[in-house]
Amino acid sequence: MLHVRLITPPERTDDVVRLIESAVGTAHLVVLPAAARKPAGDVVLCDVAREAGEDLLGGLRKLGIDRTGSITVEGEGVDLTLSEQSEKAEKSAPGESADAVLWEDLEEVTSEDSSLSVTYLAFITLATMIAACGVVLDNAVLIVGAMAVGPEFGPLAGIATALVQRTPRLALRSLTALLAGFALAMTVTAGFALFMDAVGLFSEAKLKGPRPGTGFVAAPDAFSLVVAALAGAAGTLSLTSAKSGALIGVAISVTTIPAAANAAVALAYGDITQTRGSVVQLLLNLSGIVLAGTLTLLAQKWFWARQRERTRGKAG
Repeated sequence: MLHVRLITPPERTDDVVRLIESAVGTAHLVVLPAAARKPAGDVVLCDVAREAGEDLLGGLRKLGIDRTGSITVEGEGVDLTLSEQSEKAEKSAPGESADAVLWEDLEEVTSEDSSLSVTYLAFITLATMIAACGVVLDNAVLIVGAMAVGPEFGPLAGIATALVQRTPRLALRSLTALLAGFALAMTVTAGFALFMDAVGLFSEAKLKGPRPGTGFVAAPDAFSLVVAALAGAAGTLSLTSAKSGALIGVAISVTTIPAAANAAVALAYGDITQTRGSVVQLLLNLSGIVLAGTLTLLAQKWFWARQRERTRGKAG
């Protein structure tokens, strides 16, 4: 069902109520007389089936509610507002809505993503185990899949947000989730590697042999930090602009999970050289993402402070 909230001029409320009552697929009609203040009017609430929503919206627009009041629709992937006053309000606000940062929402989102939950631990552990299969088999598809599954960007974004907003509790929560998550994932993956070796599916020869598709995870270089920084900036922008789809691209551009997996498998076989290289790769990725995320948030905060100052100057 879609949830519809209307502000209607008093002289139009009866027409709106009749339209809703006669429409197919509507339910839970509520009328609150004189409840609205800006614009002034009555508030009408109802639910409508998604497949009947277009007909109801068409009828409301014919009554001019989008011009004289407002129409808001939410639910089932829909977030729609039809209102001339809303359009005027958006034009009067500084900047573009796509660039705006809601800091309270960002703190809440990153706090939820940094929760040391069973689900988070399961995802990071499973992702690391998938990556372990990828590095031993030199299978880039498995590496990409593991990076997409890994949930580590949440705590990294939480640390960046905590540094900018100066919230020690969020910083501690995020750091705890990050360290505990990787510690558990790498420990379980090391045991998983030994088990796979025992049943003949993994071997030290495969790990140490030529791996043109995945050998890079144990060979950190300057590009490791550059890519991590770029991914950190992109991931932070995707969070603050609510373009969460971009996070998938960010996830498969950094090698945190594969590096952790390679370190765990190498350690299980006693390969100190690969373990050291993978750990360095992991640390470069983590630090690059946090640094870039923090700088991105600071830049956004500075930009919006300037925008508000300009708006006040014009208003004065």
